[in-house]
This record gives sequence, structure tokens and C-alpha cells, in this order.
Amino acid sequence: MAMIMALQALAIDSMLPALAEIAGDLGATGVNDRQLVVGVFLMAAGACSLIPGALADRYGRRPVLFVGLGVYIAMSLACALVQSFPALIGARVAQALGSSSLAVLPAAIVRDRFAGDRMARMLSTISVVFMLVPILAPSLGQAILLGASWRWIFVAMAVLAVAVGAWAWLALPETLHPEYRQAIRPRAILANMIASLKVRGSVGYIFGSTLVFGAMFGFINSAQQLVGEHFAMGDRFPLVFAACAGSMAIASFTNSRIVERFGARRVSHSALLCFIAVSAAQVWFALQPHETVGQFVPLMAANMALLGFVGANFGSIAMQPFAEIAGAASSVQAFLRMSLGALIGAGIGRAYDGTSRPLALALFASGLVALGLVLFSERGVLFRRLYPRGTERPAPNP
Repeated sequence: MAMIMALQALAIDSMLPALAEIAGDLGATGVNDRQLVVGVFLMAAGACSLIPGALADRYGRRPVLFVGLGVYIAMSLACALVQSFPALIGARVAQALGSSSLAVLPAAIVRDRFAGDRMARMLSTISVVFMLVPILAPSLGQAILLGASWRWIFVAMAVLAVAVGAWAWLALPETLHPEYRQAIRPRAILANMIASLKVRGSVGYIFGSTLVFGAMFGFINSAQQLVGEHFAMGDRFPLVFAACAGSMAIASFTNSRIVERFGARRVSHSALLCFIAVSAAQVWFALQPHETVGQFVPLMAANMALLGFVGANFGSIAMQPFAEIAGAASSVQAFLRMSLGALIGAGIGRAYDGTSRPLALALFASGLVALGLVLFSERGVLFRRLYPRGTERPAPNP
């Protein structure tokens, strides 16, 4: 599951060092046009996320997953062959269509097998491996650029997707419970999707995670310009990006070890409050006339680490009520997180003004609004534990 999800992250992060070269080679002249290679992919992946969950609730997880992998592989190769910037953007949209199932189905598969804080622990364990890709992907892209064209980055995506697909074909069983199969009727599908947004205890976590991860997408969109150019890190940009992403991986590992002991709510609520405090410090430094990379990177790494405690736990809490419609619920949640998050991230990226101020302000504002949404879902009470340790009821074996 981690490697399947990581393929989408690979499609986002591996090309970050190559954005300037891609824009120059394909004739993209706008100063921020290069960000579209990432931003359009994120928005398309989010919009397409509504499709695979409903299909997987009817036909099973495996068929939908492997169709998505096939599209991802074909469109990765198409991206390697394009001759114009609009053609690349079009191929990236199609690649995002394939990758949407890679983002949606792992959460549904995990929900098929686990519940409560055990599910949060499993998602955190997956996140540890998943986060290795943002750590390594920019370095992979940089290494390819040392000896070949940026086009070979897309070829590498296709090759890795073939390897992961072969592994999943041999090792992944079908996890959809037969009694949970849903009919392919537009009205029923729509009803299931709407139902997944009507649970008060879930909806605040869906939109709260959308906001904070949208701000993180803003960092991804503008990272090459902000770190590589504004802070003059140049070829050391992949190392800085790896340090930030690495902090998130360490936090995900730590979360997987503590979440069953303390509970997903207690851990994630504490992390969100710390996220707001660190973001406030980022705003203060960003408003100074001469912010340094030594001030920016530790705080950015700290906030990405805190997202490691927020992400899997928010996702687990949001999915908990929907065992019978896990595919549809996962689709809706992934759609909102990816599409709205990508729009937020694109807006932050386009607002880049040669400083870290737009990003810092966005991180702080998103944390505050996310806290308000969580308070709405929890009816004003933080740090509750609804599933005392050892009392979660696991999902039945398929």
C-alpha cells in the first residue's frame, strides 16, 4: 500500500529539480508557469478521485487498482515524449487520472481490514514508507539530470510503476467484503458520497486536513524557487527538501508507535496546536527583512513533522464511520483533499513573490481554520478518546 501511494508522490516530487529545464526546453515563458507541471497534476488527481472509489465498491479493489496503474504507466511514457508545454500539461492530466486510484484505494483497503486506532497505526506505518519517496524523489530527479534529459525522469516513473504493479499482482488479495458490494447506480453512488459528508464527527477532519495539506502543497509548488533560488541553495535543494520530508517520515513512524497508546484524537489535536505555534514563528521570521535558510528550514521541517502526526490520524478518524461504503468515502475524501488542497497550493504558489511570506501566512491561516473545523466535529471538546486502547472492533476478515 505504501509503494502504491508513493507512485503518486513520485509523480509530484521527482521532477522538482527539473522544472526550470522543462519550462525552458518546452517554451514556457511565464515566471511561474513551471509550477503548472505540479499544480495541474494535483488538481486533476483530486478531481479524478471521485471515480475509482465507487467502482471499487462494486467491482473490487484489485481490478480498479490495476487499470489505474496501466494508465499511469502509459501516460508517464507519453510525458517523456511530448514536444510542447501544453502537450505535457495534457499528458499530466491523463497521468493524474491513473494515479487517482493509487491515492484512493489504499485507504479503502486498510479500512476493509482495520478499525479505530489500529487503523490509524496502520496508516502511519504506511506513511513511513510512503514519505521516503518525497525524501528520495528530488535526489532521483537530480541524479537523472546529471547524465540525461528530464524526459528520463518520466521513464523512471513508468519503470518503477511496472515493478510495484507486479508486486501487487502477486501479493495483494481482494479485500472488499462480498456483503459490502454496492450497485453501480448513479443515484446510489451519489447518495453514498453525500452520506460520507453528513457525519459531523468526520466532516471537520476532512476539511481540516484539506486546508493544512493544501498549505503543504503550496510549499511543494514553490519549493524549487523558494529554496533553490531565493535562499540560493541551488544543487543542494534536494537535500533541503529531503530534510523537510524526512522529518515527516520520522513523525509518521513515531505516530505508528504511540497512537494506539494515546489515541488518534489526542495525538493529532496536540500536533495541530503545535503546528499553529510553529506557523506563527514562520510568519514572524518571514516578515523580517533578511530571513535566512537557517531560520526557514528548521521551522518548515518542524511543521512537516507535525503534519506526520496530523495526516494519518485525521484520515483514520474521518474514515471510521464508513466500513460499508469505504470506497465511496475514500473517493470523496481524497477528492476534497487533493482538489481543494491543490487549488490552495496553486494559489500559494502563484502568490510567490520572492520571499517565504505567502507560504508562512498560508500555513498559519490554514492551521487556525483547521482547528475551528476540528472543534466543530468534536462539539468544542478536544483530546477525547472514543476508542480506549484495546477496545476497537476490527473489521471482519474478507
